[in-house]
Amino acid sequence: MTNRELMQAVEITEPGPPSVLIAGQRPTPELHSAEVLIKVQAAGVNRPDVMQRTGMYPPPPGASDIPGLEIAGTVAALGDGVQNLSVGDSICALVTGGGYAEYCTAAAAICMPLPAGYDFTQAAALPETFFTVWTNVFDRGGLQAGEKFLVHGGTSGIGTTAIQLAKAFGASVFTTAGSDAKCERCIELGADVAINYKDENFVERIESETDGKGVNLILDMVGGDYLPRNIKCLAPQGRLVQIALQRGAKGELSLVDVMLKRLTVTGSTLRARSVEEKMVIADALRAQVWPLLESGKVKPIIHATFPLEQAAQAHELMESGQHIGKIVLTV
Repeated sequence: MTNRELMQAVEITEPGPPSVLIAGQRPTPELHSAEVLIKVQAAGVNRPDVMQRTGMYPPPPGASDIPGLEIAGTVAALGDGVQNLSVGDSICALVTGGGYAEYCTAAAAICMPLPAGYDFTQAAALPETFFTVWTNVFDRGGLQAGEKFLVHGGTSGIGTTAIQLAKAFGASVFTTAGSDAKCERCIELGADVAINYKDENFVERIESETDGKGVNLILDMVGGDYLPRNIKCLAPQGRLVQIALQRGAKGELSLVDVMLKRLTVTGSTLRARSVEEKMVIADALRAQVWPLLESGKVKPIIHATFPLEQAAQAHELMESGQHIGKIVLTV
């Protein structure tokens, strides 16, 4: 296969609504050393893709401008120096862009085998959310068995993953969601307490459920005016990990509360981090999470699939907030 051959890909024609996602043709991506070329069978749809489409989250230097941060498929070609994979291997991968296409390159070191019994659609729903949850909840957040954990947006891809993993590792899980039906689904996934944030004050409910002690760790994708409320929900020596900003990048922070309760406020992004950093996360997932996936104790929750050329409809669904779990494009 030469780099001049064309493939189907979804392009962002200009920043804007879902309709700016148009299926077209692009040259097959150039393969570099330590990379593999993957024939994509399925690609996950994530909130950062929506942000990129609207012009709010440009790809990092050197990354493809084609959206898509997680894929599953088969290895089509090996770059120089790749020894851990072979042509024909079935894998899933975290990528910095380019997933909405027939072919995509990925760093060989962070490609993951499909969990036993998984198909490509299920596997494509794993990398972005599981890498994100692991690095933020367990690495940065330091969640321990017996602690109380709150994740906002419990029915998002991140939320459904965080609920299951936190529960599997022995935490008590609290979550917020936007309807009673969504709260019921969170309970089914393992949450101990699910709060409909449209009907209830989650700060007051957390205080009631924890006898005023608060939770040890919060994973937040909301930002904005959730910041002071999150601080109120934290127990002494609690940790807040910020990973997205759906309600804005600025919020009011009481430094008195941070000092008196000895709190830690941190956060991260994943896309621009080095391959070496992502390798550490990949190794932990292989050792500690892939067995949970293979046993069925934890699983990706897939709400809907769309063919690649219907990426715009997939984004419309994501922006509607009606989905529970992941949305996947099939190629």
